[in-house]
Parts: sequence; C-alpha cells; structure tokens
Amino acid sequence: MLIDSLAILAGFALLIWSADKFVDGASAVAQNLKVAPLLIGLVIVGFGTSAPEMLVAAFASYEGSPGLAIGNALGSNITNIALVLGTTALIVPLHVHSGILKREMPILTAIMAVILILLYDRELSVIDGLILAIGLVLVMTWLSRQALKETTDPMSAEFEQELTPPMPMPKASLTLLVSLLVLLASSRLLVWGATNIAVELGVSDLIIGLTIVAIGTSLPELAATIMSAYKKEHDIALGNIIGSNIFNMLGVMAIPALMAPGRLPEGVLERDLPWTIGLTLLLFLLAYGFKSAGYLSRFKGAIFLSCFIAYETVLYLSATAG
Repeated sequence: MLIDSLAILAGFALLIWSADKFVDGASAVAQNLKVAPLLIGLVIVGFGTSAPEMLVAAFASYEGSPGLAIGNALGSNITNIALVLGTTALIVPLHVHSGILKREMPILTAIMAVILILLYDRELSVIDGLILAIGLVLVMTWLSRQALKETTDPMSAEFEQELTPPMPMPKASLTLLVSLLVLLASSRLLVWGATNIAVELGVSDLIIGLTIVAIGTSLPELAATIMSAYKKEHDIALGNIIGSNIFNMLGVMAIPALMAPGRLPEGVLERDLPWTIGLTLLLFLLAYGFKSAGYLSRFKGAIFLSCFIAYETVLYLSATAG
C-alpha cells in the first residue's frame, strides 16, 4: 500500500503542475491567435481546469473502473462547491456582478435536472453519454458566443488582467504538448494507485473516486479560486467553479457512459447524486442575487463547509457499514 500511496501523491503533484501548465500553454497559443480574453477564460481555461477529471475518467473507464470515473465527476462537483467555494468565501467574501455568470448558474441547475432524468433508470448508457457530449458542445458554443458578444462583462476585464504574459508560439506549443503528456502520465499513475488502494482497503472504487481522487483533482480549482478572490477577481473565482462543474457533468460523466456503459454503482442515485443536486441548488439560491448583485458571505461559506463535512461523514459511515 506504501507504493500505491506514493503513486497517488506523485500523480496528484504531477497532475496539478501539468494542469496549470496546460492552461498556460493553451491560453498562450490562443493569445497568439488573437482570441478574445473572455473567450480564453470561459472556454479554454474552463476546459483546461477540467482536463484532469476527464483524463482520470478516461483511464478509469478503460481499465474497468467506471465507478471511479463517476465518483470523480460527482465528488469533484461536491468538493468544488462545498470545500473550494466554502473555504474561499470564508477567507474573502465574494461579490458576483457578471451577467454571464448569472446565466450560467441556471444552466448548471438545468444540467443537474437532465442528469437526474438520465440516471433515474440506474443505468449509464451510451445514449446518455451521447446526450451529455452533445450538451457539452452546445454549452461551449453558447459560451463562445457570449464571450464574443458580452465584451463589457466584468469578467472580460478580469480575464484580461489574469492572462499570462505573451509567450512565443513555439514555446507556447511546446508547453502545451509537454503538459498534455505529463497530464496523461500522471492521470494513469493516479488511477493505478487509487484502484489498488480501493482493493487493499476493501472499499468500492466509487468511494475512492468521491473522496481521494475528487479532492485531489479539485486542488487546482482551490488554488485558482482563492488566488482570484485575493486579487479581487470575484467573478473569475466563482466562474472557475461553475465552469468546472458544467464541464464535469457534461464532459466527465459522458466518458464512462461512452467507454464503459452499465448499471450505476450502489449509492449513486440514493446518496451522491442528491447531494450534488442539493449543493447546486444551494449555490444558486445563495449566490445568484435575485434583485441585486450576488454575494457569498463568510456565513454562507461556513454553510458550504459544513455541508462538505456532513457529506464526508456520510461517506465514511457508508464505507464502514459496507
């Protein structure tokens, strides 16, 4: 188990480093191609921050552990809202002014309703995967159009300040290629260690995906969100989470459906999906700002963190009871 634990730690370290460099490389390539900053932030960075979850899901599904992939998708969304946003709001309360964000939140809520409908039969089928993949393309198309149209949105100025300094195209392309290769290798290493740990501990790969893997792959979002909040880029801080959760539900969940379709692991429909939907609704209610700008206070951050502790407790009791 020591080797497996070291593999997980090394996988996380390389995954975090390569995900950051992947976003830098992709953003630099886009800058050189004269892509608008808001489009880079909403689509390229949003996709890049979910790349670890997607690659982990692909390797897990390919190696016969779709439960780990499903757990990673749902667990990452729970972690993003409850732990990442909760911690960030406790440190720096967040003000939400972006009109695009206020349109993304209902979209994320609607996506969760679609997920519930698709999974209600307790099956994750190829048809479900195709629906989710098409949904991802539609959302990315919508985001691209919003980025090109909403040039005065508050997030546009924030993304323009946040973009990495210009990088020559050869260096940007090399950074993108190397980081992608490291992403692939670290994802494979992480999945190998995580599945071995699941066998050693006698717990399901779903539980490992919901806990160790989900928290680990959400570490880039935690760092990025806290740093954005410190820089007073509040819309980016919340946008990182909402964008990542949209990509997780449509992109990451589609992967096990397409690569390893089958019956849902025990506990997903009764425990994990309701928590994911509940936290998404809670985020919408607490952050939307129905009559004014949205606001996540320290008290709301404490609510989210309490939810995270409660969920992890439920998982622990489920694992020990099994």
